[in-house]
Order: sequence, then C-alpha cells, then structure tokens
Amino acid sequence: MVWKQVIDPFDNLFLSALLASLPILFIFWALIIRKMKGYQASLMAIVIASGIAMAVYKMPPQLAGLSILHGALYGLFPICWLVTMAVFLFNLTVKAGQFDIIKHFMASITSDRRLQALLIAFSFGAFLEGTAGFGAPVAITAAMLVGLGFNPLYASGICLIANTAPVAFGSIGIPITVASQVSGIPELPISQMVGRTLPILSVILPFYLVTIIAGFRKAREVMPAVLVSGGAFALLQYLSSNFLGPALPDVIAGLGSIICLMTFLRFWKPKTIWRFANEPAASFDSSIHYSGGELLRAWSPFLLLTIMVIFWGLQSIKEVLNAHGQLQFEFPGLHNAIQGQDGTLLAKVFKFNYLSAAGTAILIASLVAIPLVGLSYRQGLQVFGATLYQLRFPTLTVASVLGFAYLVNDSGITLTLARVLASTGSWFPFFAPVLGWLGVFITGSDTSANALFSKLQYATAHSIGVDPVVSVGANVSGGVVGKMISPQSIAVAAAAGDLVGKESDLFRFTVKHSFIMLVFICVLTLAQAYVFKWIIPVYELVTGAKSAATPDLSKGYTYLIGLVALLVALAVAVLTRAKKKPNVPTLVD
Repeated sequence: MVWKQVIDPFDNLFLSALLASLPILFIFWALIIRKMKGYQASLMAIVIASGIAMAVYKMPPQLAGLSILHGALYGLFPICWLVTMAVFLFNLTVKAGQFDIIKHFMASITSDRRLQALLIAFSFGAFLEGTAGFGAPVAITAAMLVGLGFNPLYASGICLIANTAPVAFGSIGIPITVASQVSGIPELPISQMVGRTLPILSVILPFYLVTIIAGFRKAREVMPAVLVSGGAFALLQYLSSNFLGPALPDVIAGLGSIICLMTFLRFWKPKTIWRFANEPAASFDSSIHYSGGELLRAWSPFLLLTIMVIFWGLQSIKEVLNAHGQLQFEFPGLHNAIQGQDGTLLAKVFKFNYLSAAGTAILIASLVAIPLVGLSYRQGLQVFGATLYQLRFPTLTVASVLGFAYLVNDSGITLTLARVLASTGSWFPFFAPVLGWLGVFITGSDTSANALFSKLQYATAHSIGVDPVVSVGANVSGGVVGKMISPQSIAVAAAAGDLVGKESDLFRFTVKHSFIMLVFICVLTLAQAYVFKWIIPVYELVTGAKSAATPDLSKGYTYLIGLVALLVALAVAVLTRAKKKPNVPTLVD
C-alpha cells in the first residue's frame, strides 16, 4: 500500500504551517525555556510530531514508526559511529599523557585563549570539516579546547559557531555536489555563488568569535591576528571555490589560515595574555623543552587522523572500500511506500558502508596510534569502553533527533513549511536562506537540506524571474548557520565538551548568533538577486543524466598502498625519534 504525502491538510496554508511548526517550536521552548536535556526534548518532539503526522497528515502509524526507526539507525551509523571514534582518539591521547605535551606546544605559540580559539576552533576545525565533516570537526576541536583548559560551554559553543564558515564545502564538497544533482545546476556555478557569499562571513567570523569569548574591547587588542586568520581563510576560500570547485576550499583555506596565523604569531604577540575569569594566569614553564620526536609522538594521533580522513575522502578509495565492505538494503515496509507530491515514490535505502565511513577511518587512526602514544591495546580497549559509557546519553539524543528529522520529512511537515516560504513572491530571495537554515536545523546536515529543498529553490526562483543559482546557493549558505543550533550538532558538541545533560545551555548560547548570521545572509541574498546581479556566475544547465561509468578500482588500490606506506613511515618516524622520555623541569635556586 502506498501513502501519498499531504502538504496542506487544512486546505489553508497558514493554518497548516502553524500546526507544522509546533514540533520545531517545542524544541526551541524545551531547550531555551524549560532547559530540558537533549534526549528528553527530542523524544518528546517525536511524540508531538507523530501525533500531528498520524492525526492531521493521515500518515499510517506503521509508516510513521518505520520512518522514526530509519532515522534512528542513520543517527547510530554513521553519525554516532563517527563521534564515538573521534572522542575515542582524543581520549587515547589524554590517557597516554600526550595531550599535556600538546598543551605545552600550544602555550609556546600562545597562551592567549582568544588566539588558541582561532587556531583550533576556526582554522583547524575548517580543515577537518573539509576532510571529514558530519560532526567530526566540532567533536574533535571542542574536546581539544576543553583539554587545553577552556570553559566547556565556551569551548563547545565557539566550535559550533566557528563551524559555520566551512560547512558548505564540507566532506570534500558533498553538500554542493548534492545541490547540483537535485537542481540541475552544475557544481562550479553553485560553488562560485556560495564562494561569493560565505567569504564575507568568513572574514568577519574570527572577530565575532573573539568578541563572544572576550568582549569587543579585548577583541580589538588582537585585531592584527584576527585579520590574518580571517583574511587568509576568506581569500583562499574565495579563490578555491571560484576557480577549483567545491572539493577543496575548506582544506586549502583551513591549512592556509593555520600556517599564516602561526607564522604571524612568531613575530607579533598581544600586549596582554587574556584568560577566562577566575582562571589562573597563563603559566608557561620555559624550563621544559620537548624534542621534535616527542612533539611528533604527541601530535601523531591527529596527524594520523588527518591523513586517514584525507585518503578516505578520495572517491577512488571509497569505491574500493564500498566494493568490499558495504551492505545496502531497501528498508522493509518503508521503501517506495510513500509517494511525493510530484508522484515519485520515495526510495528508502539504508547504506551500511562500514569500511568507507569516516568513523572507520578514525578508528584505524586510533588503532595505529595506540602503540605510538605508549599504550597497550588492552589499555586502548579500556579507553574505548569508557568512551562508550561517556557517550551513552549523546548517542540516545542523536538517534532520537534523526528519528524526528526523518519523520517530519517523510510525513510532509517540513514541506508544508517550505511551501509557505516559497509563496513569498518577489521577497523569496530574502527567505531562500531560511529554507536551508530550516533544513539543517531539522536534519543536522547541509547535504540533507540541499537534497530536500534545492529543486524547490530552483523552481521558485525561476517562476519569479530570479536566477536559480542565487536561491540554490542561498540554500547552501543559509544552511551553514543552522548547523550551530541543530539538535544533532548540539548533542555532538555537548558530548565532546563534557556538557552531557546541559544541551539547553549550549543551545541558548548559540541560538541568537544563528539568527544574527541568518538575517545577514538573507539580506545579502536579496541584494544579490536584485542589486548586485553582476556577482551571479554565468553557466549552462546540466542536460541529461550522466552515464554511470564502471569505477576503475585500480586507482583506489594504488592510493591504499600509498596510504599504508605513509602510515608505516609515520609510525617508524615516531617510534625511532621518540625514545627519550619527556624532559623534566630543571629546578632553579
């Protein structure tokens, strides 16, 4: 039996949208006003959405239940799988005592919390977003900042906010690839449109982050470093997105920002070292000197992580891994059981790509890192067990959030809200980013939001005489500022930042910044549509479907051999150069 989605159950779009917004408004109320734990808010939101879907949208109870289950499984894999592995790798570094060396190294560059946040949350987080995405950047950077001594709320909050700039080009450009496939606009013009919007936000974001942490006056004290960090990132993001495409902007801009800022800090230091209130003054023990080998050993888990996620992101390696390690099945009772408004049956296929998943890449990096950091595999297993226990509530939260997201999408609730925004006529360019923001808030993924709304964005823009690449690009750009308040992202950041049970605090920390940035992008998109038309790239639509070529697995095998050789070389370098014990401080009379 096939059930057809309903978009306007009351035959009154305003009333239908009012009802459709209730589950989302409940999440805001539960987290901001009631300060509920994340898993409690998301489970109750599922109950409310289920009632609306079945009673008003007439969705069969069986389909509603299967939709929730489908989303929950996706939450467990690959999302929770990735987060668990990222936190596991970090916990290994802490257990082995290597993170103390990393903290010393960071303090040798700068003990200033403002500049540490720029290096780790903004620049390194952007690099990780470009290679792994799907929660890994926030999980890793938040854990690192907490380990460095940051206030957990600020660590998690600023990592979520910093993650806005790179999200559109995350995971080797997958969000834009999906937007292209759904809308029919080639990848490059979408990349160019986004690359002419987000760099404006990117150049402002570092100063915005530092202002959140330390206040406007203290942010002005590090303005030279802020300009270097944001300026380098924005310039490289613009150039790579406009001339190379969507795959590498985050990798190039993230690395470039790190190198430029670290080089600049060799020649420039702030007049005062800023720390959090009630935090002890910065204490850098200059009598401790770590050798290059010891630093290499301490950083080796993150070097392994970087190498693995870069190689795992290569399409040729994904093809090899999926050929040998992927289970794919049509979800029983749900596949082709829902008919969309355009008459197509919705395919519901679950892909268990246990080898090519980013979480597996981090697991391999962790397994290689265990002996390199001086732990036994028995100790590593104990750390893994402790990590699973640490993440028990975040795992429940993520699974329930994704169950909620799949339900509101499959039932048509999300499409009701989208229809309202699409009916705004000539004002639609202003509201186009709101669609992307809404999609990412619900699903936690810019990729998913683009899959949901790119076709609607294209059709609506075309009907009002606006170039569709503006609205499709706005869907991508608007989505990035929804990431920081997505319940899924909040759960990931809370888990990594040791804020389990305090998701409401984190949500209240980020929500106002999400709205501020959303309004900024809405105004910018409206101006691009009607005033600054020269900024719109010239392009031709994709005509016809590309024929599916048989993948050449030989290239993937070659890359894998190269990866193994690189890992062996790194392991040998670490083990041979880190034989000395860390230097102990010398007592001075």
